[in-house]
Amino acid sequence: MLDLIILSLHFFICFLISVVIWCGPKDVESHSSSTGGAETEPDGLIFIGKEEDIKKSQRITAKINGREIVVFYHEGKFHALDSRCYRKIFAHVISDIDGQACIVCPWHKFRITLETGEGLYEGINPLEPTPTPKWQSKGVKQRIHKVTIDNGNVYVSPPDLSVSFDSDYFADKYKNGGELAMGK
Repeated sequence: MLDLIILSLHFFICFLISVVIWCGPKDVESHSSSTGGAETEPDGLIFIGKEEDIKKSQRITAKINGREIVVFYHEGKFHALDSRCYRKIFAHVISDIDGQACIVCPWHKFRITLETGEGLYEGINPLEPTPTPKWQSKGVKQRIHKVTIDNGNVYVSPPDLSVSFDSDYFADKYKNGGELAMGK
């Protein structure tokens, strides 16, 4: 009987997460070129959207060369990351963890900082006399993108693909395939 209650509670929590995601801020349609990506400016920056629109919605997703990214406006700053976390996908929920704004994956509970793309985990040092859990870095796991604001427009610099991050695997796996590519 207890197993049935726990299972029901699990499904209810999953349902609530789905409702939060569904009712959360909606994506703002980005300007697209004929190739289906965001517009590239002469200086190489990629136009994502209007500053005020992103501030209102708190986020926008866009495709850059088939790669989906998300630009967040959080506590007065713009941040851009690959839309897919280094395990699957973001739910776009931001939490403060140890003074850092982080995305928290609802499935895996991975925490990724908006500022640096670092994965965080809470661990202890067993050699301490009274081990206390502390937030620690797994290193940079998520590709972040430089955001530039100019005349009310938000731009993202193209990614430097000469450096590899864990999020690149899922960004490439779902490139141009969206959710349909999940089974591949």
